[in-house]
Amino acid sequence: MSWKQIKRCLDRLAGEEGWSRKVWGDALTVCLVYPNLYRTGMSNLGFHAVYALINRHPACLCERAFLPEPVDEALPAGGMSPISIESQRPLADFDMVAFSLSFENDYPQILRILEMAGIPVETADREERHPLVIGGGIAVTLNPEPLADFFDLFLLGEGEAVLPGFLDLAASLQRDLPREAFLVRIQKEIAGAYVPRFYRVTAGEDGRIAARKPLDPAFPRRIVRPWVADLDAFATEQQIITKETELGGMYLTEVSRGCGRGCRFCAAGFVFRPVRFRGAAALEPSFRRGLEKGMTIGLLGTAVSDHPALLPFCRSILNQGGSVAVGSLRLDRIGAEITAILRETGVETVSLAPEAGSQRLRDVIRKGITERDIFSAVEKLMECDIVQARLYFMVGLPTETDEDVEAIIRLVQEMEQHARRISAGKKGFRRLTISINQFIPKAATPFQWHSLEDVAVVRRRVRRIKEGLRSEKAVRVTHDLPKWNYIQALLALGDREAGKFLMAAHRLGGNWARAFREMNANADFYVYRRKEIDEILPWDFIDHGVPKTFLIKEYRKAMSGSPGAD
Repeated sequence: MSWKQIKRCLDRLAGEEGWSRKVWGDALTVCLVYPNLYRTGMSNLGFHAVYALINRHPACLCERAFLPEPVDEALPAGGMSPISIESQRPLADFDMVAFSLSFENDYPQILRILEMAGIPVETADREERHPLVIGGGIAVTLNPEPLADFFDLFLLGEGEAVLPGFLDLAASLQRDLPREAFLVRIQKEIAGAYVPRFYRVTAGEDGRIAARKPLDPAFPRRIVRPWVADLDAFATEQQIITKETELGGMYLTEVSRGCGRGCRFCAAGFVFRPVRFRGAAALEPSFRRGLEKGMTIGLLGTAVSDHPALLPFCRSILNQGGSVAVGSLRLDRIGAEITAILRETGVETVSLAPEAGSQRLRDVIRKGITERDIFSAVEKLMECDIVQARLYFMVGLPTETDEDVEAIIRLVQEMEQHARRISAGKKGFRRLTISINQFIPKAATPFQWHSLEDVAVVRRRVRRIKEGLRSEKAVRVTHDLPKWNYIQALLALGDREAGKFLMAAHRLGGNWARAFREMNANADFYVYRRKEIDEILPWDFIDHGVPKTFLIKEYRKAMSGSPGAD
């Protein structure tokens, strides 16, 4: 490590409020790692929640680490090993290194961090002296298999449900048993625990999975995703206050989890089922803590605008002299009262997600909104002098045609014209920012059998949208990079073989194009192949609580154009 790294940690601690310092001794030591930069990781509420859960355990100690800053990576070899923020220790000093994983695009950084920390990247190369490498979070709860060769253990499901039991057992056993025996006990006794090397996966000549079996009959054949029945029993809120984040000045608190809408593309909507809402008695103390610090209260959840008490919560915060922020509102939930509240709190831009331009395609994805909902929302916003909106659309959705892409252009043009008419004589409409993202199929959703649209087709469609809206002065178009969507789809939909592409890219310094050329395998098999309904999918061993028969029925309805669900 270098003095610059240590000083950066000390400076960050000096600018933080709420971090934990425990004395190293007999405690089980865990370094919680977010595989991205500090400002990104500290904006993740799940990361805060896990940090607090582990430190709340009397026999455990948790510190944080992040991807080294670019200035640190420019240091001489041996001077850029990641270190923990709290005690500035190398990751190799901890009993466990636990990665919080929300996004597949962060997977390459996992391998970089392990290598920089002096921890063998692949589990087969680790020895007793090395920390146990653990993974958790929504990305691996959906599908951990591409990372199977790099992690000793995954903890699948909701952290509040799986961590307490795991920490109890780990703290009592971890130093008394060798690595393998410890993992055996964890696999047998902890719901949501998954040790990849205890399961044998075989493939047929066509590359599809032929069978998957545990090495020991005592290991569960299916891993049941643990979830919290009563959210009010836990305060999932921001633990550490720092201005050095993407959401500086905001106090984040979770008001709901799960969603009952059933949008067919939405992984969070399915994997966090059933829908649960926190009550006022649990949330008011959280709001008060944020308000006492003079911060804006950021309300988070999979379906915030469906919370039955959203308006009273917002009004309560405003009445106490605070301000409130809601990440995204459903178009069919924007009424006069919520827009008035947003205006009072000073909001000038609201994020909305039509997702598709045509009603036909919105029905395919089961978005559940109409064009009337869209224009009604625009009216309500403009009437309250909320003069800017960010609109999220996807391209490459199942059954999408060029006509559906043209529908995005027409819809945006009509929305802009409608906004100008409504705001005439008022504060004045300013801008629509259109965010175009490629649809990426995800595990545990009705579209898990579908393929990614060819990136060349997506480029062409994005280009057409930009050209079609170029003359609209008040419309700005942003979009993601299709080539990275291919990699994300590979890591979201792949099996253990897909992890070999990740390892190859790591060895080649992140050169994915060369990795694809040099690998004696076809990544298109995972990305561009539409899967058969009856084949074994890499993640089928995880029980998310949603019957596969339901997902099949929803997929078939989508492909036939039916909007409804049973």
